[in-house]
Amino acid sequence: MGHTIETNRPLTLGLFGFGAFGKLVARELADHFEITVCDPAYVGAVLEDGRAFAMRDAEETARADIVVLAVPVARIAHVCQQIAPHIRVGALVVDVGSVKTAPMGHMAKHLPRHANILGTHPLFGPQSAKSGIADRKIAICRERGNRQRVTRRFLRSLGLEVIETTAEAHDREAAMVQGLTHLIAKVLNDLGPLPDQMTTVSFDLLREAVGMVKNDPPTVLHAIEVANPYAAEIRNAFFDRAEKIRAQFEAV
Repeated sequence: MGHTIETNRPLTLGLFGFGAFGKLVARELADHFEITVCDPAYVGAVLEDGRAFAMRDAEETARADIVVLAVPVARIAHVCQQIAPHIRVGALVVDVGSVKTAPMGHMAKHLPRHANILGTHPLFGPQSAKSGIADRKIAICRERGNRQRVTRRFLRSLGLEVIETTAEAHDREAAMVQGLTHLIAKVLNDLGPLPDQMTTVSFDLLREAVGMVKNDPPTVLHAIEVANPYAAEIRNAFFDRAEKIRAQFEAV
């Protein structure tokens, strides 16, 4: 996947978004692609290890062989509308959002028919992948085109476990997997500093889980708890059961 067939030149990758996850994408893919970055919030695109990437405007960044949308879920539609006229024939456009139904719908609606579209959700983040992405999981959902097989092969070459699914199936499972994790982490974090001395193994694991997500930006929490069409159902079921348990204790 690292070179084009016709010219043997390095594949180009246009990265929209250089926030925490955008930096992670750049870090892991810098050795495989020629990366350019578009993010108006930054004047430069430099990683902690000093590696720097050229910053370009949206039009030029969108002309890459592969376009990665590492922007908040709420901005996917706008970015797709902005870059649609500049997507090259046969290009692969990928998002990395925590929700798949709406973002993939926006990509299908606004991007040209000649673009290959894959929805992806790396099931890790800057904290959990601090030491690397090997053995981490990533979900991929095909929307349009024929690039799923080569993408799957490339992701596996990075050491990732690839889960092929649909947008709906992904969001249904993520509503519980991520929705409850972030909900519980938010509640525990708001209770104040967690104990760090007289702890059990199970509590240490819980505290570790909270630590992995407590610093996620508000846009991530919004995507998981609001943009996911199945999150409210899971959240309401959780609170309903919690209320029943509380009622049992108070009745004693």
